[in-house]
Amino acid sequence: MNKRRITLLVSGLILVAALAAAGRFPQHGDHYGFLSILPPAVAIILAFATRDVVSSLFIGIALGGVISGKLNIVQEYLIPSIGSEAYALILLVYLWALGGLIGLWTRTGGAQTFAEWAGRKIVVGPRTAKFFAWFMGIIFHQGGTISTVLTGTTVRPVCDKHRVSHEELSYIVDSTASPAATLIPFNVWPIYVGGLVVGTVPFLGTMSESIAFFFKALPFNFYAWFAILFTLLFSIEKMPFLPGRLWGNVPLVVGRKMTGAIQRARDAGQLNRPGSQPLTSDELTVVRVAEGYRSGLIDFLGPMGTLLGVAILPYLYTFFVLRSDQPTLLIAEAFVLAVLVGLGLALVKGMPLRTAIGAIVDGCKGVTIGAIVLALAVTLKSVADSVGTAPYIIEVTSGFLTPLIVPALFLVLCMVIAFSTGTSWGTYAVVFPVAMPLAYSVSQDPLFLVLCFGAVTGGSVFGDQCSPISDTTILSSLATGSDLMDHVYTQIPLALTAAGLGAVLYTLLAAFAL
Repeated sequence: MNKRRITLLVSGLILVAALAAAGRFPQHGDHYGFLSILPPAVAIILAFATRDVVSSLFIGIALGGVISGKLNIVQEYLIPSIGSEAYALILLVYLWALGGLIGLWTRTGGAQTFAEWAGRKIVVGPRTAKFFAWFMGIIFHQGGTISTVLTGTTVRPVCDKHRVSHEELSYIVDSTASPAATLIPFNVWPIYVGGLVVGTVPFLGTMSESIAFFFKALPFNFYAWFAILFTLLFSIEKMPFLPGRLWGNVPLVVGRKMTGAIQRARDAGQLNRPGSQPLTSDELTVVRVAEGYRSGLIDFLGPMGTLLGVAILPYLYTFFVLRSDQPTLLIAEAFVLAVLVGLGLALVKGMPLRTAIGAIVDGCKGVTIGAIVLALAVTLKSVADSVGTAPYIIEVTSGFLTPLIVPALFLVLCMVIAFSTGTSWGTYAVVFPVAMPLAYSVSQDPLFLVLCFGAVTGGSVFGDQCSPISDTTILSSLATGSDLMDHVYTQIPLALTAAGLGAVLYTLLAAFAL
């Protein structure tokens, strides 16, 4: 699609939206009919067509402002979104702290030293480097944004050394984040979801019953299981339909773009596609160890150990020992302390204060484009809420429900909503209060109900994982140094295959339950 056609398409959509704002298409309850899906849909389509995520997100926001009649999008949407506590946390923790820490490592050589050590002890080539990334993704399973940052930061130096393309690495990091968090749920996920489903059906009358049901449904979260399995097979290079082939010489479309990335990295050492626009700048990719500084493992393990210790140990203690239903999760504190520990170690080992602070500042500058993309993505989510994107999708699809396809339809519905809005938890909040009573009205069979529960859980994770407007997708690209749209393009075919297999299993088991 050329730029002229894109311009005409956007102009036409804005014209339709203008008619809606004039009252030709009035608001229907909590949505604007078909127009409700246009802001995220246009942003996503343009992102795929142009690979320019910033302008695509802005056009989607502007379109939502016209549809809702809130034409001052800066005051109505942008400022409230980027001034929210949620965005402030992302900006401080996942961008500035992450960027500062990586920037510091470019001066201390900590990450590079760790990569060399891991290469001697664990990693001997691209295959073991990818397996190391997969294993770290499982270890850092606390949640989507947390997992992507921790895993990407840890394994990127190792994988870069062994010519693992950033498309490969971002796929592994992204697909072992939220999927792993829902399957190893010693985190806030069961508590959050439990709070959404409590009271929705008779047997989920208390919070403890709801959390117990989350654990009971774990085996039926098919998308997450397939996502973890696929990334494992991909990591050890035993996946039957990669690279671009199916059991021998049979061509297969699935994985073809990923195949090109693999061959490019192995043959030419190009970790990113020529002409790509990674979300990290040279400040985060070029190692310039300070003159006279002696790098050591402590430069990497000190900050990383602090990060993990402060983030995970209080949570485990309050959850398992104190049995608290609101366990302590000190993520912001963990990241800030990790930067301070890294700074302190550098100063103790003789690095000038000015050099160390300069490294942190350079690191913060290196994630500027990521901050801009995230700000617009967060704003677009607010726009989608304002125009009623999710309620409209639910209303339209509810008429297609038949008992046999209910679980698979829930899976697809959540995939669409989460992909359109860029959030799994937001999708949970919209769908679970509707899905559980609806499933119970169709059948009270225990197997059928856990199938529906697992479908909502997995489908929402798929959309969040694959959407170019999702914070986890953006942060996976940022932490691994990948071009955002290259990551999306190479990941979606594999994720869709996992989701398709899950839909088949849901339908087969639903037939058995009914």
